[in-house]
Amino acid sequence: MHFRASEVAAAVGGRLVGDDVQIDGAGIDSRSMRSGQLFVPIVATRDGHEFVAAAADGGASAYLSSQGTIPDITLPTITVTDTAAALADLGAAARDRLPERVVGVTGSVGKTSTKDLLAGVLATTYRTTASEKSFNNELGLPLTLACAPEDTEAVVVEMGARGIGHIDLLCGIARPTVGIITRVEGVHLELFGDIESVARAKGELVEALPVDGLAVLNADDERVAAMADRTDAGVLTFGLSASSDVHASDVTLDDQLRASFRLHTPWGETDIRLGARGEHQVPNALAAAAAAGWLGVPVDDMPNGLLDAALSGLRMELVTTPAGVIVLNDAYNANPTSMAAALQSLAALDARRRVAVLGTMAELGSDSAAQHAAIAKRAHDLGIEVIAVDESHYGNAARHVANVDGALAELSDLAAGDAVLVKGSRVAALERVATALGA
Repeated sequence: MHFRASEVAAAVGGRLVGDDVQIDGAGIDSRSMRSGQLFVPIVATRDGHEFVAAAADGGASAYLSSQGTIPDITLPTITVTDTAAALADLGAAARDRLPERVVGVTGSVGKTSTKDLLAGVLATTYRTTASEKSFNNELGLPLTLACAPEDTEAVVVEMGARGIGHIDLLCGIARPTVGIITRVEGVHLELFGDIESVARAKGELVEALPVDGLAVLNADDERVAAMADRTDAGVLTFGLSASSDVHASDVTLDDQLRASFRLHTPWGETDIRLGARGEHQVPNALAAAAAAGWLGVPVDDMPNGLLDAALSGLRMELVTTPAGVIVLNDAYNANPTSMAAALQSLAALDARRRVAVLGTMAELGSDSAAQHAAIAKRAHDLGIEVIAVDESHYGNAARHVANVDGALAELSDLAAGDAVLVKGSRVAALERVATALGA
């Protein structure tokens, strides 16, 4: 999105010091600045103002500052009281220039994959911008809007929540006209307290929709389905049941864990083959199809969009190493629902031996021990060995190691035809196991 520095200053309530240069988008990481971007130094564990010089070297055309002008930096400065708040204001200003096709996606699980699948389908018809990776908070969402190309015709933004009111805040910036709720699960209970609070937070998305907008709700999740009463917008349901507005039939899984099914929508039917792996991706694809169809994507264009959608990394990546070991790398994050789905996918692989290298599932609150033990039991029931990395709550059903090196030692006897799942919450960073195995 193109701005003059003076326009940015006006949008964020700041003061421009220096030339009124053109600004092309924004960034908060000096290591990944693109030429012409506005650098937004965030004050957190590290003070982003320390990296203004590096951002200038990386091509930044101007920077925000809550500390006045910085000595020896010749870039135009836009002084503000709070750089993070100013970024939110810039995102809102960018939203003013975007079309009405703005879709917000939230849920306890599946929101990133749904965002990726929807972006793929919309791109068959519209010039589409979507959140990178999991840019789903008060920093990532306005960055997505501020960096959208001028010719954008549709936008998909992921929305995360770490408490009541977070999604309402994001909706105030993005002003979505379509909202997708994937599922409500007992994740982040350490922050929310109980699952009903999770549902209340996720439902803020549908409450923010305009009356001429659309809520896309999972009919297979009773807490999500009940959100139909919390919105004045229209409602489309998706799910595996034939009673859903958008549903699937004849679901099959190939040897690469890719699902195929018959898609049924209010606009017609077609056959779908997903590029995303795992049967649990079928509801995510249905949600994407529902939103895209309502926004005018022809049903006949949906198969290519869903097959070719570019998925975010470290999610159900399936690789066979030079040694013939099958590695299922789903290490981006973990909660009980996604962990169970990944184990089911591992069990579906044609393998001689199946091993799951599992890290912690973070932020489960007082239920953490029971949830970890239940996952270990589920793995045992599926005939899967568990190697637990720095997480004692998997209990006696697992072999316990202190770190990645310990996990690799336990895997030293892997042979061709064996399959390994690698999964844990982001703090565990277990993609290191997959890398070391040669995946």
